[in-house]
Amino acid sequence: MKEFPKREEVLKLFLKYNESEALYKHALQVEAVMRHFAEVFNENPDEWGVVGLIHDLDYEKYPDRHCEMTEKILREEDYPEEFIRAVLSHGYKIVTDIEPLSNMEKVLYTIDELTGLINATCLMRPSRSVLDLSVKSLNKKFKDKRFAAGVDREIILDGMERLGWDRQYLFEETIKGMQKYAEEIGLKGNL
Repeated sequence: MKEFPKREEVLKLFLKYNESEALYKHALQVEAVMRHFAEVFNENPDEWGVVGLIHDLDYEKYPDRHCEMTEKILREEDYPEEFIRAVLSHGYKIVTDIEPLSNMEKVLYTIDELTGLINATCLMRPSRSVLDLSVKSLNKKFKDKRFAAGVDREIILDGMERLGWDRQYLFEETIKGMQKYAEEIGLKGNL
């Protein structure tokens, strides 16, 4: 089996198709959380990280063909099948029928939307930082359907169930993953 690609290669490919600063930050945030959860599962953080980094590869240029174009591009670039499948599984029930089965896939599926909610929550805080974000504050925003209305909370709940986790654990660990890389992912704020 072909090895997982290196971060430099994945980042170069991502930047070839994306110019949006917001999308780039989202990719870095998902990468950070994927790396964190890889450590939780005693898996390879580099492999999990690159899957998170490139998951929205086609979103800026081909929003109505999301995941479809990613698959095409990754196949043309000769990425390994396991990598492609993991990336595509994040679109389950939205744009793909590839059900997240491995821990890597389940985590990506679950935290993609959650990192968006955390990002929006942080930007509304006086500190504009993830470093002082509590699970309690995140829970309030999660329950307020008008806040970050584009975040599909049902996907987060479905993913949580697939992983067998409760909301407290998921939120706590996702926040921790983002805190580890707060500066790199643009959420250090003014702390």
